[in-house]
Amino acid sequence: MESLSVALGSRSYPIHIGTGLAERAELYAPHVRGAAAVITNDVVAPLYLERVRHALESAGARVTPLVVQDGERAKNWQTLDRLFEGLLGARLGRDATIVALGGGVIGDLAGFAAAVYQRGVALIQVPTTLLAQVDSSVGGKTAINHARGKNMIGAFHQPLAVISDVATLDTLSDRELRAGLAEVIKHGVALDERFVGWLEQNIERVLARDREALIYTVRHCCELKARVVADDERESGVRALLNLGHTFGHAIEAGTGFGPWLHGEAVAAGMVMAAQLSARLGLLPAPDAQRIGALVERAGLPTHGPQLAREQWHELMAIDKKNAGGRVRFVLLEAIGRAKLQAGVDERFVDEVIAAQGG
Repeated sequence: MESLSVALGSRSYPIHIGTGLAERAELYAPHVRGAAAVITNDVVAPLYLERVRHALESAGARVTPLVVQDGERAKNWQTLDRLFEGLLGARLGRDATIVALGGGVIGDLAGFAAAVYQRGVALIQVPTTLLAQVDSSVGGKTAINHARGKNMIGAFHQPLAVISDVATLDTLSDRELRAGLAEVIKHGVALDERFVGWLEQNIERVLARDREALIYTVRHCCELKARVVADDERESGVRALLNLGHTFGHAIEAGTGFGPWLHGEAVAAGMVMAAQLSARLGLLPAPDAQRIGALVERAGLPTHGPQLAREQWHELMAIDKKNAGGRVRFVLLEAIGRAKLQAGVDERFVDEVIAAQGG
């Protein structure tokens, strides 16, 4: 097991990375005070729920499992209300701990439930997808979707611990693994050019689920994100750079009805679009934009978005949490590993990138 810390003063917490961690009672014991609810979905539950339940019970917790439907469409008010019914029905109080067992959807949904249930209860993240292990389980961003936009209703609520068991990636579908690689590539493209070089040399190892390569990937992405979160917990500055590809990507997800495109697939296409926009604006050399597209393609991810109407793209991008003063703000690239947040982008260049989609 390897561990690192997200440095947030009195609210600092560990990220544990290794194999067989989800069933280790000693990792849960410091964070449970008598009652715990494990929130998971109907895909993950048959695989890992009983192992986590046993670990929590060995740590002294009375465990309530709450299983929801798999998929992005479950990240809504109706599912959240059913979770509250389950928590209240089990008579869980403010001393309860919620354990999020699953991918990014479960982490967001369970995290938001923990943030607002009885004005906030403890949270442990146990991510079971590559996307969640490298990105969404770290940093305290929780949310549900609204029909008009992705993650529009949520709260910042930091976990007490993140337990990333890379052995759970063995049961992940190839499509979900590739979707997680989109966030891995994003970390490098936005923040660390040397990591992009490592990925170019090792992406086949990651796709083949080489255990050493996976642990290195998860640890390095968590190190990058932990530093950013420690500097900017509530995304008022540098943390927004980790949204590279998300302005276009969230529009893709909302525009296609939250389901046909996995989040990582939408981010991948959105990241290529952001690189192309950066090149059209003269910020990023064209060969660098091509290099990003080539790496995304090698990961088996889409490099083009869907053919949405121009007006729909703009309407959806206008509803984005990075926007300010009524203006869309894009995360753009000045170089691989050096991202910037920019408002007031000439709409003509955005339209050129949009027109190239569906290729």
